[in-house]
Amino acid sequence: MKTSAALVKLIVFMVVTSFLTFTLAATIGNLSFGGKTKYAATFSDVTGLLPGNDVRIAGVAVGSVDSIELQGTNLARVEFSLEDGRSIPESTIVRLRYRNLVGERYLALTEGQGSAQPLRAGATIPLSQTRNALDLTVLFNGFRPLFQALEPQTVNQVAFEIVQTLQGEGGTIESLTARTASLTNTLADRDEVIGRVIENLSLVLATVDDRGGELGELIVNLRGLAAGFAEDRQAIGESLDGISDLTTATAQLLADVREPLAADIAELGTLARTLNENRDTVDGVLERLPGKLDRIIGTATYGSWFNFYLCGSKGTLSIGDTPIPGLEDYELVNPAGRCRFGVGEAPDGSDAP
Repeated sequence: MKTSAALVKLIVFMVVTSFLTFTLAATIGNLSFGGKTKYAATFSDVTGLLPGNDVRIAGVAVGSVDSIELQGTNLARVEFSLEDGRSIPESTIVRLRYRNLVGERYLALTEGQGSAQPLRAGATIPLSQTRNALDLTVLFNGFRPLFQALEPQTVNQVAFEIVQTLQGEGGTIESLTARTASLTNTLADRDEVIGRVIENLSLVLATVDDRGGELGELIVNLRGLAAGFAEDRQAIGESLDGISDLTTATAQLLADVREPLAADIAELGTLARTLNENRDTVDGVLERLPGKLDRIIGTATYGSWFNFYLCGSKGTLSIGDTPIPGLEDYELVNPAGRCRFGVGEAPDGSDAP
């Protein structure tokens, strides 16, 4: 009984192990046991491509490479097969791409422009519809100075990301190359202008070099000025506050005197108009006034016929109808002995005439 149970377990173990081994071998060898549809494609360079490599559509393995042989003197014919039931259009583009950095490659099938009719089995895709793989050797040689300064692990990561970026980006690279060529042509067309700019720039730089001492002195003085401003920043800030307060006070003052000032200007206009209307009288007074003053001064000084002495005054000063602040009902009294009586009174105390 024990021998029979052990034998059954051994048989089950061998069957399961054989099945798993076969499945693993089929996966690694990309073996298919269904029907296949064969096609061929013409390449100018298939370096690194080997029979058994994948054939993919949109990244999914749908077939494998069957054989590779030389066609003519510089072309290669690649035969591949797809799983039964799959077909590709006549406009199919076959691209040779890198699978990893070890060098493994695969064929990528994409639909191009043209007929969408299914391609007949056994047909050959022409050279115009195939694309060679990117030459990583040339690419990495360009990055050699960079790679020499990096750690080996970093180099591998950078290389892998470069491959991932450039795979399938042929259109973008082509567009970038075209734009670069356009820029180069534009620069070539502007060669004379660029030359003049460089000459003028050289002249400017030469002038600056000749004035190097003055330029250095200017920079030193500017630095000193900036340092002075920095030291006096508190005083400058306070002065700005003072200017702000002065501006506010001035604005308030102008707001307060605006109405009286407008009235004064209006009264001045009235005065000017009155003087203009009586200009003949004013002119006559001004013409006669010097002679009259000479006579009065001579009489009062030498003849002592009469004396003028101001003992006091009383009244209100105003501009127009508006009294002047502080001069409303003012009274001026001379304390001299001769003015011992009040304004408007006689020496005996009675009202003066």
